[in-house]
Amino acid sequence: MWALLWIILTAPAFGQTDFQKDVAPILEQSCLSCHSAAKAAGGLALTSRKALLDKKAIVPGAPDSSPFYTLSALPSERAGAMPPGGPPLSPDKLSVLKLWIQQGAPWPDGAALKEPGAVSADEHETVRLIRGRIQARAAGKFEPYKVTIPNTPVSYRMAPIPAGDFQMGSQLKKDEQPQHQVHVDAFWMQVHEVTWDEYRLFMFANQAGEIANRDALLDAVSRPTRPYVEMSFGMGINGFPAISMTQHAANKYAEWLSAKTGEFYRLPTEAEWEYACRAGAPDPTPLADYAWYDADSNGKYQPVSTKKPNAWGLYDMLGNVMEWTLDQYAPYQPGPASNPWVKATALYPHAVRGGSWADPAAMARCAARVASDAAWKQQDPQLPKSIWYETDAQWLGFRLVRPAKLPAAEELYSYWNSGVETLE
Repeated sequence: MWALLWIILTAPAFGQTDFQKDVAPILEQSCLSCHSAAKAAGGLALTSRKALLDKKAIVPGAPDSSPFYTLSALPSERAGAMPPGGPPLSPDKLSVLKLWIQQGAPWPDGAALKEPGAVSADEHETVRLIRGRIQARAAGKFEPYKVTIPNTPVSYRMAPIPAGDFQMGSQLKKDEQPQHQVHVDAFWMQVHEVTWDEYRLFMFANQAGEIANRDALLDAVSRPTRPYVEMSFGMGINGFPAISMTQHAANKYAEWLSAKTGEFYRLPTEAEWEYACRAGAPDPTPLADYAWYDADSNGKYQPVSTKKPNAWGLYDMLGNVMEWTLDQYAPYQPGPASNPWVKATALYPHAVRGGSWADPAAMARCAARVASDAAWKQQDPQLPKSIWYETDAQWLGFRLVRPAKLPAAEELYSYWNSGVETLE
């Protein structure tokens, strides 16, 4: 009873809004993509209180006379509704904006919104410190090895993938053309898809021993909100692949695991993924020996590493669950390339590989590509939709790579925040 009363009395509606804590995150997430200093849609740039007053976007003390509030409160199907084409603001966010304007729309001197894609000083420093932790560890020999995640009994294995050249793409589908020569540098790849045993350590800090063993770097890495539903959808937890995470969530898991283990991890590029899947050979046959797909999966995902591995010791590259890559989904460019990566410039689509337990054999090919889609989180009850979960993608997972060469801190940030400027 007293706890509930405390929550009610300390809610923003009962006191002064805090611009940086309550208001700025709403403006950054829902408004700044159109009203940044660079874009300034309609001539409005959210740079200061004065900018809002000059454009007559707000009337301090009168939210119902402030277009900035009234347009945000319109149903999304109405003309002029803000944000245009995006999910409407939730009632609690509208309440915060209304109260803020009622209180005079205070905007502290020197307070600035984080521009889309900008790196805050804190974020950059976190990445720099993580890189320092990684750099302190010896590179080791280029051979298979096993990692036990610190303070847990959970482990995973890494397989070395040698540098090489291959013909990327195929003639079977338009989005797999043109075939082109690609060089890929050496890296390690997780032997199997990230399992729930591993991923739940990231979701729930207590399971990773981080409540009792405080670590400032791990605390600084963003973590998923608690899901609204049981995310395995009853298909299995122990030894089964983790599913239904966004690409952003997979990237943040890679950052967390890097800080946790002292080894640099990220998602594979499309080129790295296809090169590792091929393992210097054509698509494996018979497919049923190597992949769980619609003909043999019994309508659900299966435990990892229960079919045959490919020539480089990688399991379930085809079938079981599709796998995120680092790339924006885009047409291939003709001509040879070295370590290509199509950096994300939009929220959709990103490139997904490998086919899944729900797909026909035609999709369980090394060259097959899938574009991510907003429909993958259609049933998410949150507004705006979660940046962490794909409620309608129960066939989607990922695995990580560890490049043999450690990049600079700026590159690490780019990998772990791919497309972050476009988050919903």
